[in-house]
Amino acid sequence: MAHVYVSDVIAAPVEKVWSFTRDYNGHGDWHPIISKSEIEGGGSSDQVGCVRAFTTADGGFLRERLLTFSDADRFFTYSILESPMPIENYVATYRCTPITEQNTTFVEWWADFDVSPENEADIRERVGRNTFAAGIRAIADRMKG
Repeated sequence: MAHVYVSDVIAAPVEKVWSFTRDYNGHGDWHPIISKSEIEGGGSSDQVGCVRAFTTADGGFLRERLLTFSDADRFFTYSILESPMPIENYVATYRCTPITEQNTTFVEWWADFDVSPENEADIRERVGRNTFAAGIRAIADRMKG
């Protein structure tokens, strides 16, 4: 099983970062690789079990199910149901934690998944750099405004 972990500090209070990113379907508004996203059936994006269906800028189509969601602990976990990537058993978590002495936010995003050895380096790059790191940087940029 492959594991990808990315973390960074965002120069904004945790309440501001979490309120912006807690919308499980909101990534279509801020993530640079997401072109369109919607919750299937029009349900609430913080309802465990909801499925977001989205397209990426390069035309990929994915469906992901929200597995856990906590406003109290500021995290959510989701799994991929459908993806153009050659992966299986993908489960990821996004979490915001306060850095109290600086009034900033520690953001973590990680995933575990099965991938064949010949595809692992490419998928690690796509998930780690192109999705998680790029997403965290996009959130940080939006917090500046």
